[in-house]
Amino acid sequence: MSDDHGTVFDGLIGGDSSQWAFGTDFEDPLSGVDTRVPDGVDHAGLAAYCLMLGDDALIMSQRLSEWCGRAPDLEEDIALANMALDLLGQARLLLARAAAADPGVVPVLPEGSPVPAEDALAFFRDAGQFRNVRLAEVPNGDFAHVVVRLLLFSVARLALLERLRTSRDTVLAAVAAKGVKEVAYHRDWAGRWFLTLAQGTEESRRRLLTALDALWPLRTELVSAHPLELSLARAGVAVDPGSLHEEADAVLDQVLAVSGVDRPDREPPPGDGGRRGRDGLHTEALGRLLAEMQEVARAHPGGRW
Repeated sequence: MSDDHGTVFDGLIGGDSSQWAFGTDFEDPLSGVDTRVPDGVDHAGLAAYCLMLGDDALIMSQRLSEWCGRAPDLEEDIALANMALDLLGQARLLLARAAAADPGVVPVLPEGSPVPAEDALAFFRDAGQFRNVRLAEVPNGDFAHVVVRLLLFSVARLALLERLRTSRDTVLAAVAAKGVKEVAYHRDWAGRWFLTLAQGTEESRRRLLTALDALWPLRTELVSAHPLELSLARAGVAVDPGSLHEEADAVLDQVLAVSGVDRPDREPPPGDGGRRGRDGLHTEALGRLLAEMQEVARAHPGGRW
């Protein structure tokens, strides 16, 4: 190989590490951002709220990423992977915000560990410490299942992010402003596929209705308020999910009507004394998901990648 042209590895070895898929010395995702907690807002409460939204994004990202290489065609395979990356980016910012608001939420790792705070929160918490809604964690089914889950999730999350853009917390407002553009695409992608499957073949419609029947009860957590969310909403930092119910229902009803699908009449799954995903009550599926997702990080807490 001619020295004049170098090699494909130029710029990677001993050079710009940002070109690596997994590099070292990642910059703080909140570098240059005002991370001061607004006056009158409880630091621990803000951190817990960021974990709720960040865990939703992280676990949904993980489930979507499991479709890589398995979608019906290449275009949809890439679309699902890109949507997973969108949510992973949101998760990183929100988990970093949680750590900045209250460092006490970050798991304690061995001295000298290079793991940044947001990674520690992703890889070194147990299932009971996660605050995501249960809709995000249930195992993947068929392609109709991913379409229905993403539609239910993105309709509610988009409504939330649109309101969160006016949050008194500058970090949450910035994350929401960027996230609105991403999640609007997620909602539209899922809506188009919902219509396609509903009006496609008898088999595609059957699979869609099966997925809708199974997942519909789980959407309740997305539009039900936790006491912490209500408290922070009154402080001008968070959004009361209950205020999203009518807007989310209107969008879903429109998709259902155009698709010729009846609205399901299913009750939400029971909690445990009123506890649900926001309180750390999860299905067994989350534990299995985390075991796979966290395996390498936990085996090498001092590793550099």
